[in-house]
Amino acid sequence: MSLQTPLSRRYFLGECGIGLGKIAAASLLTNSLQGRSLAPQAPPIKPKAKAVIHLFMAGAPSQLELFDPKPHLTKLEGSPLPKSIIGDQRYAFIQPDAAVLGPQFEFQQYGETQATLGSPLAPLGAVADDLCIVKSCTTDQFNHAPAQLFLNSGFSQPGRPSLGSWTLYGLGSETDNLPAFVVMSTGGGLSGGSALWSSGFLPTTYTGVQFRKGKDPILNVSTPEGFSSEVQTDTFNLVNKLNAQRLATINDEEIATRMASYEMAARLQSSAPELMDLKTESDETINLYGCDRDKHSFARACLLARRMVQRGVRFINIYHSGWDAHSNVKGSTENNCKQTAQATAALIQDLKRHGLLDETLVVWGGEFGRTPMVETNPALGRKAGRDHHPQAFTTLMAGGGTKPGTYGETDDFGFHITKDKVHVHDLQATILHLLGFDHERLTYHHAGRDFRLTDVHGHVVKNLIS
Repeated sequence: MSLQTPLSRRYFLGECGIGLGKIAAASLLTNSLQGRSLAPQAPPIKPKAKAVIHLFMAGAPSQLELFDPKPHLTKLEGSPLPKSIIGDQRYAFIQPDAAVLGPQFEFQQYGETQATLGSPLAPLGAVADDLCIVKSCTTDQFNHAPAQLFLNSGFSQPGRPSLGSWTLYGLGSETDNLPAFVVMSTGGGLSGGSALWSSGFLPTTYTGVQFRKGKDPILNVSTPEGFSSEVQTDTFNLVNKLNAQRLATINDEEIATRMASYEMAARLQSSAPELMDLKTESDETINLYGCDRDKHSFARACLLARRMVQRGVRFINIYHSGWDAHSNVKGSTENNCKQTAQATAALIQDLKRHGLLDETLVVWGGEFGRTPMVETNPALGRKAGRDHHPQAFTTLMAGGGTKPGTYGETDDFGFHITKDKVHVHDLQATILHLLGFDHERLTYHHAGRDFRLTDVHGHVVKNLIS
């Protein structure tokens, strides 16, 4: 090539192989995607929270056993609810005239806020004065998959960005060595599947990265046997060179996402083992959470979440499924609380003692509530259970600028909300506000119009904010 030959961007990326992978990665981390990037962003409103840990109780815990005691149900047990209460409501597994089932546990009040908790959640009494208990949540969906999608993405069908993806899109990443949006799952499967942490129509840069059970929590990170570090480095360089050439040719942001994934995978080979190794945690901390250093569990996931927040991870989903108590609501609730209650309290305590709770929002709850009527079906082997109830359920929040105390009320039957209704979109709008965003202005242009997490609804519930 002569000195007079013009140097095009395509020629430079295609022929200049020196440091190409690093150049591409640096470009990715600084280039804007529709005005935003993976670099840390300052939100337009002064934020109260910098990170979110969402403890999602998939299957829907019973608010009547855990948060919302109704002595009137005990008096009515065995009789149907008044028709004036039920109206034209229909259910999937019970008839509207099904008999009432009273709360299955004793309740106690804790702390200066007099937080009311069922006995299976007694460990949360230790953090009662940090809890914001929202007893008046309501949703539009009454089946698991659409309701889980609705709470996680603001829409009842797959294809929309999740709350974690919107958070990352708005705030960027504060860590170069770990994914900014991490997903962990305990219990069984999830009705909503991976769409619960999908980036939807946002660039896939903003999709949650699932940490799995077992020796290798992140797929495709460990170096295969028989590959030396030199071979791996050469492979990375070649793949990055080919991807960079293709990116320069067609300028597809998904190629940039792929390149960033390879770079992150390389960094994770050292950062992930350090994160997952709990040997440096004291016996006191391990006992506080009630976990094993090496055994996968909800408690261990909670401890890992605290470690992730310390390392700059922005959004963490921990899904614990198994709460769908169509039969034996008492035994199901006891079992799930044994797995989650101590660890939830420990997470809040641990964040607080590390000085992280004020800037970390912890959210605990499921996709809807459970009926005050009993579900009994001998053909399906069900008895003493509760069906799905979208009209009223409870969500807990702690830290991140929330106001401790109890908000909202339901009627004597736990059926309808009677005070301070909080729709799912209101909850989402409030979370975004705590992160520093106006939910009506955090938008992404797609398919000819601007989309947002809360669709065309929602308002910030200011009384939940300190």
